This record gives sequence, C-alpha cells and structure tokens, in this order.
Amino acid sequence: MKRSEQKVENTWRLEDIYENDSKFYEETKIVEDLLNTFYNYAGKLNNVDMLVEAIQVYEKINYYFGRIYVYANQRSHEDTTNPTYQKMVGEAQMILVKLSTLTSWFEPELLSSDINLEDDKLKLYKRMLTMILNQKEHVLDARTEELLASASDLGNAADSIFSMFNNADIKFDDCIDKDGKAHPLTHGTYSTYMESDDRILRKSAFENIYAKYKQFNNTLATTYYANAKQADFFSRVHKYASTFDSELSHNEIPLYVYDNLIDATHDKLDAMYTYVSLRKKALHVEELHMYDVYAPLVKDVDKKYSFDEAKKMVKEGLSILGDDYISILEEGFNNRWIDIYENEGKRSGAYSWGCYGTHPYVLLNYHETLDNVFTLAHEMGHAIHTYYSNSNQDIFNAEYRIFVAEVASTCNESLLIHHLMNQTKDIKEKKYLINHFLDQFKGTMFRQTMFAEFERITHDMVSKEEILTAKSLNEIYYNLNKLYFGDDMISDEEIQYEWSRIPHFYTPFYVYQYATSFAAAIAISQKILNKEEGIVEKYKQFLSGGCSMTPIELLKICDVDMSKKEPIEMALDVFAKYVNEFEKLL
Repeated sequence: MKRSEQKVENTWRLEDIYENDSKFYEETKIVEDLLNTFYNYAGKLNNVDMLVEAIQVYEKINYYFGRIYVYANQRSHEDTTNPTYQKMVGEAQMILVKLSTLTSWFEPELLSSDINLEDDKLKLYKRMLTMILNQKEHVLDARTEELLASASDLGNAADSIFSMFNNADIKFDDCIDKDGKAHPLTHGTYSTYMESDDRILRKSAFENIYAKYKQFNNTLATTYYANAKQADFFSRVHKYASTFDSELSHNEIPLYVYDNLIDATHDKLDAMYTYVSLRKKALHVEELHMYDVYAPLVKDVDKKYSFDEAKKMVKEGLSILGDDYISILEEGFNNRWIDIYENEGKRSGAYSWGCYGTHPYVLLNYHETLDNVFTLAHEMGHAIHTYYSNSNQDIFNAEYRIFVAEVASTCNESLLIHHLMNQTKDIKEKKYLINHFLDQFKGTMFRQTMFAEFERITHDMVSKEEILTAKSLNEIYYNLNKLYFGDDMISDEEIQYEWSRIPHFYTPFYVYQYATSFAAAIAISQKILNKEEGIVEKYKQFLSGGCSMTPIELLKICDVDMSKKEPIEMALDVFAKYVNEFEKLL
C-alpha cells in the first residue's frame, strides 16, 4: 500500500503541529531570529534581569525548534522515500547545528556567574538552573573546555568505528534450515531465526553470526577498550572518580542504585534457574543451548485482533487507572494521535514522540496479533506519560529522564496482561500470555542486568589502569552468562563473543536503566492491581512530574524507593510466581 492509499482516519494528524508545510518554514525563520537575539545576552548573565530575559528567549527557541524537528521527522517517517520531507529533515538538522553553536556559551557562562538561585525572579527556573549548576565543580576553565569540546569527535571515534563495522561492513554466511535450504543472515533476520521452531535453523544462525564476531575478536576488543579509555579520560579530566561516577551523576542517580540492581538480581537467580529448567522441559530437549533461549514455548495464538478490538482490549485493561486516564486514552484513539498501518516507505517499528505544546503522537505498523495489542498499550503508556508531564510542567521540566521513561509503558503492559489473564478461559491463550510476560522479564530484568554487570567489571578494570584484551573480555562475559543462566543451560563457546555485538556498550552505563524502569513499573502495577489506597492518584502525580524532581524522588511518590533493593526483589518475586504458574499449565 502506498502512503496516498491510506485512509485519513488511520493516519496521525500532523496538522495539529502545522496546518501546512509553509508554517514549518515560517517558524524556522522565527527560530533563526531568536537565536541571534539569544546570542546578544552573552557576557550579561551576572545581571539577574538579563538572565531571566535570556532564559525566556531560550524557552521560545526550545518550543519552536521542538515543533520544527518533530514535524519534519514525522512527515519523513510517513514515507522515508519522499524527497520533500527528506529535504525538510536536512533543513531541521542544519537548524539544530546552528542552535548548538549559538547557545553553546550559555551553560559555561552561567557556571562561572555568581547568580543567587534563591532570588525570587528565578523561582520559575530554579530546577533547570539547579541541574546546570550541580555540575559546576566538574567544569574547567573556558580554554580547557573549548579544547575538550573540539576533541569530542576523537572521543566518539570508537563508537563510530564500531557502528560502521557493525552496520555496513560485517557480512554473515547464510544459515541452513532442517530441509537444507539456505537463508540470508543479517542483524534483522537473526532475531527472527532465533524465534523459529526449527532448531537446526536456530543453531546454524547462532553459529554463523558468532563465527564472524570471533573472526574480528581482537579488533572489536581493541575498539571496546578504546571507548572505555576515552570515557575514563573525559570523566577524570572533569574531576569525576570514574566513568561510572560521571554517567550516573549526570542523571542524578546515586551510585549504589546500580550496585543494588546487580546484588538483588544475584540474590534471586534461583528464579531464573527454575525458568531455564522449565524451558528445557517445555522444549523437550536433552540439552538446552544458547540458541534455544528465544525459541517459543507457546505458539502464537491464532486469533486475529482488529485495531478496534485492540483499542477495546487496551481500554478495558487500563480502566483500573480511572476515568481521567481513560479519557486521555480515548482522546488519543479518537483524535488521530496514532499512525496505525504499514505502507511503502514507512519507518519500521513503533514509537511515541511529540513536541511541547501539542499532544503526543504514536507510530505503529499494526498487524492483527496479540503482540501488537501489547505494543499499542506500551506506546500509549509513553504518550499519556508525555501528555501528563507536558500538561503540568514548563518546557524545561517536562522531559522526563531515561531512568523513568519505560515505567509508564511497562506498567500499561503489566496491567493489560493481568486483565487478559483474568478474562481468558482458553488455557493456550493463558499460557501464551504468561510466556509473553516471562520473556519480558528474561530480556529486560536479567539480560540487561547481566549487561550492566559486564560494564561495571570492565570499566572498573579500566579505571584501575588494567588493560582489556579479547581474552579477558571473552572470559568475563562467558562467566557472567554461566552465572545468569545456571547449570541447566549449555553456555556454548560462541556466547563468549556476544559482548562484541552490543551497540549500547558504546554508551557506557545506559542499559541498567531498562532493568530499573522495568522493576519500578512492576512494583507500581502490583500496587495498582492490589488496589492500594491512593496509588492511582500517586501514579498520576508521578506521570505529571517530568524532570521537576530527581528520578529517585519521582518514584518515591508511588512509594517505590529505587535507592533500596526492595523494588527489584518485588519484581523478581513476581517473575518467580509466574514461572511456577506456567509450570502448572504445561
């Protein structure tokens, strides 16, 4: 289907940002004028009135640029082959470069000023200014900062090299199915093959993909080490104890939160071992191998779900959140927040995005599967989180941190899955639902925590001036894999190379936030399902918080304290509960 053949009612209404493309160009001119005005405040921030004026101009720049950038990209995502919007995206990108250049003076000058945050004139901007000023002890003199900034491209070299290698250069041999038929192996097809019923195909894909990473093991180890070294250098020169300290401090996360995640997960690994044993039993294999990790334990439910049915299911599943939440959900359903179906050239996958001052949008490529019903619930969780946040915070405090970003989406999925499990009378469907839930836990809580532990160990070694080699990286990863999967899993030789194909490792100490968000979401959803007094209103207060508080303080609104182990333990206890329930249904 071509984009022009889509029914209007099945597409998102980007006219809510700009009624036509000419408005896009009108606002690009507004931004350029504002940038020039803003630059005129350079050197004047010690005067509080000038600072307030500068911030107000900066606020307008962010508002208009957000609209420009989102509109251009979302128009392009409708059909990525459309040259009009390819050009528009390029123009938005050029404005971003200009914005970065003409505002780069602001934070360094603010940090060198003697501004008093308690001044009443700064009351509206105190949180935003506090987040900047908290970094003051880590900012060097202007000349040094300028030099370090100019070297940032060199610092990103390892990431760029890995990205080029992994996305452009590496090629894999075809894999073979049980009938001897060859299949092309790519990053995209690999995940599909690993979920196949054909064990011969899974094994072939697994062996072939890691054969290539093994071939380049020394090169990739050197690349990983170089990235860890540059991160350590930039952290230390900015007076942090380590990369670990730098990355968590930037996001206002206490360092012990990270270690609590790992320690609490270690304490609950017995639940994962039980799951692995259950997987071995369900697949009827004498030995369970790493290429069996994603094989389906329950075949897809054959039933198809129209988009109208999906909306009804999501609405019913989330009704426990109250009328006002459902009214926002219905507003999104009824007023074209969602671009629903696939068409030629449309961006793949699903996401929620938007700009301040306009409702959020959701991109889907909906197929009538139960998995896609969950995708709808997930992305509307993000959208409604954004809606609450934008409605209650100014533009500087509206954008919530990555640490809490997956809470609303995962909470929605958890509420929906429990609703469907309570409704269904079909044993096969119930098994499918529980298996879906368990796979989420396995892929997020356990896998991402294992990744986080790998990063913790390897970056600690770098901070102690130890050298990372292919041999040491392989051994660390292989031993962690054995620890997390237990004795019932054959840790195949190939799995030791898995670390070398994970792009997120080039953004140090990022992946742990998937696990912490997931744990927080499970803890909150359990409170909601148990109808804990006041929890729904507390949850909406959390959704409304944006970044007006630190991520830890925001979650405490829901009585979920991520500075302690309890939420992690609670989530993993839920996992153990459903492992046991699944075993009874086999």
